[in-house]
Amino acid sequence: MSAEATNPSATGRRRGRPRIDLRRLGRAALLGPTARDRLPDAIGHVADAHRAHHPDADLAVLRRAYELAESSHRGQFRKSGEPYITHPLAVTLILAELGAETTTLTASLLHDTVEDTELTLDQVREEFGEEVAYLVDGVTKLEKVDYGAAAEPETFRKMLVATGNDVRVMSIKLADRLHNMRTLGVMRPEKQARIAKVTRDVLIPLAERLGVQALKTELEDLVFAILHPAEYERTRALIARNADAGDALVTVADGVRTVLRDAGITAEVLVRPRHFVSVHRVSLKRGELRGTDFGRLLVLVGEDADCYAVLGELHTCFTPVISEFKDFIAAPKFNLYQSLHTAVAAPDGAVAEVLIRTHQMHKVAEAGVVALGNPYAAAPPDGSETADDGERADPTRPGWLSRLLDWQQSAPDPDTFWTSLRADLAQDGEITVFLPDGGTLALPGGATCVDAAYEQHGTAAHACVGARVNGRLATLGTVLHDGDTVQPLLAEDAGSGPSPDWLEHARTPTARIAISHWLASHPHDADAPAADPRPPAAVVTGRQPTANAVVDAPHTGVRLAGCCTPVPPDDVTGFAVRGGAVTVHRAECPAVRRMENLGRRPVTVRWSGAAPCRVTLVAESFGRPRLLADLTEAIATAGAAIVSATVEPPSEQRVRHTYTLQLPDATGLPALMRAMRDVPGVYDVSRAQHPPSAQ
Repeated sequence: MSAEATNPSATGRRRGRPRIDLRRLGRAALLGPTARDRLPDAIGHVADAHRAHHPDADLAVLRRAYELAESSHRGQFRKSGEPYITHPLAVTLILAELGAETTTLTASLLHDTVEDTELTLDQVREEFGEEVAYLVDGVTKLEKVDYGAAAEPETFRKMLVATGNDVRVMSIKLADRLHNMRTLGVMRPEKQARIAKVTRDVLIPLAERLGVQALKTELEDLVFAILHPAEYERTRALIARNADAGDALVTVADGVRTVLRDAGITAEVLVRPRHFVSVHRVSLKRGELRGTDFGRLLVLVGEDADCYAVLGELHTCFTPVISEFKDFIAAPKFNLYQSLHTAVAAPDGAVAEVLIRTHQMHKVAEAGVVALGNPYAAAPPDGSETADDGERADPTRPGWLSRLLDWQQSAPDPDTFWTSLRADLAQDGEITVFLPDGGTLALPGGATCVDAAYEQHGTAAHACVGARVNGRLATLGTVLHDGDTVQPLLAEDAGSGPSPDWLEHARTPTARIAISHWLASHPHDADAPAADPRPPAAVVTGRQPTANAVVDAPHTGVRLAGCCTPVPPDDVTGFAVRGGAVTVHRAECPAVRRMENLGRRPVTVRWSGAAPCRVTLVAESFGRPRLLADLTEAIATAGAAIVSATVEPPSEQRVRHTYTLQLPDATGLPALMRAMRDVPGVYDVSRAQHPPSAQ
């Protein structure tokens, strides 16, 4: 059970070092009922924290929730020895300090009752309504007796699906995990490590994506201490040795206050110490740390415009470090975060990082979606918050969560879901790409055209043959960047499918799961070429005709070089070879420079009259059915004869065709190359450049 409840007779488990505030909470919880006109002492401080954010909140429902939770958990104790009610109280206090609204706090007080006591979900629903019951059910674990080893991944699946309908479910879970991590010392080391790893791989990325930085940073430090004790101790000792390092930032902060006061800008300037993991990362990046590296300055103002006014004053009165400037106000991060980031150099050379934001931005930066209050309240009657599809626009339903809810439906196997979830959450950040019709796709950082195709078209993307990125043809493995315009190209033949190498480019679980399912259901098709299914052709239909290139020396044999296949009216030059013949190259052929570097003398060559010519062309294309047939038809229509043709096996969904062609007149070559480029799927046609043979 997640609740860590124990039988009161198991006195041997009541050990550890409980936190002082929890002992006080425990004593208050055991004092019994209080007068009807006041809250129980145990949640008085929760009420104070709640009223600080919501002055008009009705606390009666909190009283009823506390009394029900206390009576339900009465007689249960945590492994640390405290009365169990101290846990839901601590979780509720965390959320109250972040500014959670009353419904969230009510559910937080009751979040373990259905899981660990005789209280039923129907009783919670009858007493507190459907909303509270939904939140309690969302964070209630599935029983191991029913799910076995799949209980943990399936519990997270259930929780994430519930979060898709009400993000407050995950807010309660994050606060619950934070308090459990704070009191993890009573667990066996191996269990501590297991819980810390799940926290690192799943809960911390979720806290980052929901923007709850206050919870994320403390969770990071707690995980750091458990999984990397040596590095943690070194970092702790480093911070202890530099206990007075903050003085350097205080000096810079005083200078900033003076500058802003002189400019008439009302601002609050604070020194924010870095947490342990942040100090550790900075020390790895910069080596020896200076005093200003142990914290950052936070400048809080009233309006968005004031943020840029502060930035202008700082960059005018201090020396800015331009490489450190980032504008997350004009372009907010995917987790609602907004701030201006910059760094300035003090007169003594010390560099101080500065965060500039409004008070509201700061609230959202610390509490994320918790700071949004109740996003599920009734929409305005004018429908101003209604999305195009008829659903309310919900700022707590970002792209990553929508993607997660979509792909989890295709991962019925718990192991696949658990592995895909960790991989998805490990993606760093999120990008937005545009579609030609003006729509957008939200994708994780590092996503490719493969991911965009499956995000836009679902399983229909099995027929994808390539993409256009910013108007240019690109391979499916092309990595997309924020702001790119992408257009996946689908083949007309819906029966085609992906090749195994697509998995190397897929970054989203949506794409990986869809590709893996297709490959598993088409084991033979997966090995077939993605282009025309016919094997590579190598057909020679005749000997090369006499070239119409001539040299001034009579009775001298002339042959065209196979490395560059010159044709009229190419600028050409020749070199004498053994046997008295002259080999003709295009002037820009690399072999010409090599010959000249070897001291070989060029021979003047010119074209005489119109005559049939032979040329080798290379067509680069995306693989698709009937591609070879369409290309050969285009060549025949242009009046060229195919002397030989080869089709290389597909690589990364690209196919390379090499044709040696005979034209009745070289002047038709440009039109022939245009006709080949116009074949769907072909993105380039060029003259061949083969390595020259020894001459």
